[in-house]
Parts: sequence; structure tokens; C-alpha cells
Amino acid sequence: MLPTSLRVITITGACALAAIALASCGRAGDTNSTGNGAQVTAGQTVAAIPTAATKNTTRVWATSPAEIAADAARAVYPAAQQSQRPLSVVIADSANWQATISGAVLMAAPLHAPMLLSRGTQLPAATQSALTALAPTGAGKDGPQVIKLGVAGAPASLKTLSIAGNDPFTLAAHIDAYEARIAGRWSSAVVVASSDSPAMAMPAAAWAAKSGDSVLFSGRDQLPPATAAAIKAHGKPRIYILGPPSTISENVLAQLSKLGQVTRVGARPASANAIAFARFRDGDFGWGVVDPGHGLVFTNSLQPSSAGAAAPLSASGSYGPMLLVGRDGNLPPDVANYLRDIRPGYSADPVRGVYNHAWIIGDPVAVSYRAQATIDSLLEIAPVTSAAATP
Repeated sequence: MLPTSLRVITITGACALAAIALASCGRAGDTNSTGNGAQVTAGQTVAAIPTAATKNTTRVWATSPAEIAADAARAVYPAAQQSQRPLSVVIADSANWQATISGAVLMAAPLHAPMLLSRGTQLPAATQSALTALAPTGAGKDGPQVIKLGVAGAPASLKTLSIAGNDPFTLAAHIDAYEARIAGRWSSAVVVASSDSPAMAMPAAAWAAKSGDSVLFSGRDQLPPATAAAIKAHGKPRIYILGPPSTISENVLAQLSKLGQVTRVGARPASANAIAFARFRDGDFGWGVVDPGHGLVFTNSLQPSSAGAAAPLSASGSYGPMLLVGRDGNLPPDVANYLRDIRPGYSADPVRGVYNHAWIIGDPVAVSYRAQATIDSLLEIAPVTSAAATP
């Protein structure tokens, strides 16, 4: 099964592969909708590019977290050749957003494992189809094809490793330890995110997938023992709190300061928090996206499981941070202003310029057409003119 973002609408019961990302595939029947209100008749093919892709954006067209994860994984591993098959695939329960965020670190080196999602112990059709297409090879002679997080489901036919944890703090700590084991070292930095404010924690998934810096969780006013023990295992790492004091308090910061050097990166609301994290850089930690020429991933702040599901798109291709649209699917003004700040420009020839590209995660309810069009416009490379010198 092709990712829905790689299909055309052909009302004949089958979908043709498009050269570029197109709209989702219509079902056979007398009439159907392209998704933007137009009706098509049987046998008609409609390349509905604006509903899925624009010149600077590509939409992962999906209505559920499981479909998002399947399509993102297939976009990163698009072919069946041995060189384009993952060693392992991570499966998390879509209802456990903390697991999807902490599990994103397994997309980093050396495993580069994309994430798929279950519903409890059940595997949705999109996940089953993606597993068949991805055909994970196994990490080494005895390595797993599937890494199951917590209570997530897994197919009996594939070699599976289970990472257990009865709460988000313990599960994240165990994921951290597994990543350290396969990497052969503890990372020099960790991210501590809120276990209670999913929108504030979402941007951590993209960074974990890119960097291999684990995401651990804390409550607002108390550092959990499992998180403290995990950080101690790193041996005085740099600790980055993601979120303002209203989500992780100064009391927790004081507790963390006994375990390593602590830096807070955060703002309110959630869209500003994601921007602050995208801009931030401290040595080799952080995106530092303050200039043009980057990838970006946009998702809805109400869909925390999509953060881990889409994280492979931040850790391959046009690497880049995750940004958040509003709950209504529209682009917040602070995000629009940030895109203006990093808009690419050229003085003579746009071919010699740098470019931004955005992945749009979800259907138009999650990220509206208007938001996608605005994002496309603000990512467009533009001519730069210098004002005449004042005499």
C-alpha cells in the first residue's frame, strides 16, 4: 500500500503512482469527492495537487495517528530494496502519547527505526500494510525486527523486542537505556518534557529522532524517581527542560540541577514553545533554525501522538523541527512571523538560493487548506532588493 500522499484519485478501484505527492485515492463508484468539494465520475482521474502538495509543502494526508505513522514511515523508506528497508520498526500504542514521543529517539542513529502505531494491542490495517511493505530486516544477527513499547501490539510473525514500563516515566527511562545500549554510549544531553502537557512536549520528538538525545518526563512539581535515575546513568549530562515554569516548575529545575547542567527552553502558548525550541542552539544541542534553508514539520497541537508518528520526517530528507498549528487547524500569528524571519531570498538568481520545505501532517481538519497555503507562501524564495543609499 502506497502512502496516501503518493496517490492520485482514479475512480476505477485502483490507484496510480504519481510523480509527485497527490491527493488520497478515491473509492470505486459513480461519483466521488476530491476532498476539496469537486465531484468526479467513474473512470475520471483527478490530479488534485493543491489538496496534498504545493510547490513548497507536502501533506501527509491521513485522518488517524496510525495512518500518519504508516505514511511517514513509507515516505522515509519508500522502496523494497534491501538498502531502503529499516533494520527495525518501533510500535507504540497511539493512546499513549508519552510513549510515541519518547520512542521517537529510536529513529536516531544507529537504528533509524521509524514508528508505527497500534490501538492497544490491535494493529490497524494501515500499520499491518506498512509492516508488510517496510519488511524490516532485523538489527544484526539476533536483532529485533519490531521494538514494542509498553502495551502496544506486535505481529507474531516478526522477531520482537519488548520495552516495558507501567508508567510514562519508567517506559521513557527504559527506552533511554536501550538507545544507549545500541549506540554504545549514553548521550551527553537529555530533554525533560512535561508528562501532563502534551502540546508542550510534542516538539521534543523531532529532536530526539534527529539527535539521539532521549526524552524523559517529569510532573509539574516533582521529579519522578525513574527520571532521576535515568539522568544519573548519563553521568552529569546537559539537561534541557522543554516548557515554561507553568508546565515544569522551578522546584523541578532545582532538583534537576543536582544531576547536571540545566537549561530551560520554553514559552507560552504551545506554538511559541515550539518556535523557541526550533530557534534554540547550545553547542551541538538544538536546531538553531534562525535562517533559511531548512525542513519544517507542521502538526496540530491537539494530536500529540502525531509528533512521534511524524518524527522520522524530521530525521531524514529535509531535516527540521516540528511546529504547531492551532487547535482549529489554522496558522497562529507567531508561527507566521517566525516563517517570515526565516524566509529565503535571492539577489540575482533563485536557482543559487536556499529553500525551505514543509511537511503538513494530517487532513485539512488538522491543518487547514488556508494554513497550508499561507505556509507555502511564507516559505517561497523571494527577491531581495537593497534600498538606495541615502545621500
